[in-house]
Amino acid sequence: MQVSLDLIKKLREETSAGVSDCRKALEDAEGNIDNARKLLLERGLEKAAKKEGKETSQGVVEAYVHSGRVGVLVELRCETDFVARTDEFKQLAHEIALQIAAMNPQSTDELLKSAYIRDGALTIDALMKLSIAKVGENITVAKFSRLALDE
Repeated sequence: MQVSLDLIKKLREETSAGVSDCRKALEDAEGNIDNARKLLLERGLEKAAKKEGKETSQGVVEAYVHSGRVGVLVELRCETDFVARTDEFKQLAHEIALQIAAMNPQSTDELLKSAYIRDGALTIDALMKLSIAKVGENITVAKFSRLALDE
């Protein structure tokens, strides 16, 4: 099936997936954008599963302070410094810091299982797996710390 460039562009804007991945998903879904979105998610999770267990020795430390009352430091790791310097990786670190500030998880496992504050249909683990599929490297939360006044 031939897919229009407008549909590919729309799916790419919504998912940030690669152009060829969007085209393939739309072709396989016969032009249905909702089904294509689901296919991209499934394929992303499959790619992420293949990356699981790879050593993550590079990364960033993200700091976030909310209204001067809650502060978060999170160490997000990846495989190479090339990925660690990308805007997408830095944005993921920021989103995870926001999640920690809002939800106050007590452990990394609890953080990964929590519903993403911007989209309750996703967990933080699923959000990370989507990023793994996009950047092509394993990503892990090495550690985090949260401080708050009056807690």
